[in-house]
Amino acid sequence: MIFGLAAMLAGSDDLALVASAATVGELLAQTADLDLAVLDLRLSDGSSPISNVERLRAAGVETLVFTSAEDPYLVRSAARAGVLGVVRKSEPAVAVVEAIRRAAHGGVVATADWAAAIDGDPDLLGVDLSPRQREVLALYASGEKATRVASLTGLSQDTVNDYLRRIRQKYADAGRPAQTKTDLYQRAVEDGWLPLPRRRRRP
Repeated sequence: MIFGLAAMLAGSDDLALVASAATVGELLAQTADLDLAVLDLRLSDGSSPISNVERLRAAGVETLVFTSAEDPYLVRSAARAGVLGVVRKSEPAVAVVEAIRRAAHGGVVATADWAAAIDGDPDLLGVDLSPRQREVLALYASGEKATRVASLTGLSQDTVNDYLRRIRQKYADAGRPAQTKTDLYQRAVEDGWLPLPRRRRRP
């Protein structure tokens, strides 16, 4: 995977592969000063996707999964742990590079594989949101700033922020933490407040 990624990123002035390793432990031993970790679901030490993603996030490193997606369970495990997205190794190089670029800047890479994995998780506990809370969540999680959500809904910014605090608390109470905007996007897709991304058609 490493050589393939290095070749894909070679022509990008704004992206660079600064470290590589066979395991998350080896990577973090080199450096945690990373904008993004591109993670294969199957590593040489047999570690689980959940533990790897959680370990990276604890070190302040967000994760993009790069996989053949042959095992839905592993994809679902990674999605549940809070990755920024899941990209197939079979995608064209330009699509992979664009996904890495977006994730490196903190953006969600909302592919159909990633969304289907979290949407199909049978262990998710439902969260009861009011229609107004669902509206605020959908707008904010889809990328709008709180000030813009306030403008679109006719609410004050303080009210929007209060709604977001209440929404996060409800998800936390359900055992589905949503501390970041990425987490909120994931929860909104899981519960159907935002649509599943469609798989891009190949030319």
